[in-house]
Amino acid sequence: MNPTAENAASDRPPSDRPSSLRVWLLATRPQTLTAGIAPVLVGTAFAARDGVAHVGAAVAALLGAVFIQIGTNLFNDYEDFRRGADTAQRLGPARATQRGWLTPRQVLAGCALAFALAIAAGGFLVFRAGWPLVALGLTSVACGLAYTGGPMPLAYHGLGDLFVMLFFGIAAVCGTYYVQGFAVPFPVVLASLAVGALATCILVVNNLRDRETDARANKRTLVVRYGVGFARAEYVALLALAYAVPLTLVYNARGQFTLLLPLLSLPLAFRELAAIHRKDGAALNPHLGGAARTGLVYAALLAIGAWLTGGGGAT
Repeated sequence: MNPTAENAASDRPPSDRPSSLRVWLLATRPQTLTAGIAPVLVGTAFAARDGVAHVGAAVAALLGAVFIQIGTNLFNDYEDFRRGADTAQRLGPARATQRGWLTPRQVLAGCALAFALAIAAGGFLVFRAGWPLVALGLTSVACGLAYTGGPMPLAYHGLGDLFVMLFFGIAAVCGTYYVQGFAVPFPVVLASLAVGALATCILVVNNLRDRETDARANKRTLVVRYGVGFARAEYVALLALAYAVPLTLVYNARGQFTLLLPLLSLPLAFRELAAIHRKDGAALNPHLGGAARTGLVYAALLAIGAWLTGGGGAT
């Protein structure tokens, strides 16, 4: 970090600075943390359906997922400030480093602590489920850092959407089930695609809002590369994938119709879809949280539907 940049971050007027606790809370980006909760909820519900749920493993998976996301968010805060993507022209919610509420070193320390806590939670999962969890955990942490850091940051090369789909969908849901049931059934893979698609919707809204400042910082997200129309079409495609999954699950499960419960969240999804076609810039800020809420409601309904189809319990 350039000392000048760090001084600039720490020398900002403190008059609008929230309390220390609230600063750290804002730095974790709480609106987006549902993307770490939803996959654990779904994976555990499918495990309960199959009679293999394990409370300790589910809690450890939840802690690991949330702390990895917090670590990624903090490192993103640090790197976007360092690379010039977060400036005074930023349209989104305040970022702790850019506003001078935290120094870059403080944010890095918080990032290190979050990843350390995630690794600690992962230690229990490795003890329970074996060494494959080492590879998954280390890859998750490494990609969390590579999202905006390193020589080829994923978010700066249009790979952020793929990262979210893989790690907040497929890896998180399937990994949560695996640490409880030691296998990954096909319905769980299907469910992971839906959860990943809705988590990616959050990123699409974020990137749509920030496309102009991202372009100036050479952050080549998909919307910067291919335009607003592409981003809105991507959002539609992600919703289509997510809401096709319950239909496929019911077909695969031979009529277990409680798996259709996620369709009850369609009004929320349509409202958010309409918003990103009508609004732009800072007006999209509430719809970042809106996309997150849609994903969480969908995941909760899918979890309830899955649980109702089985008769298993937790150990």
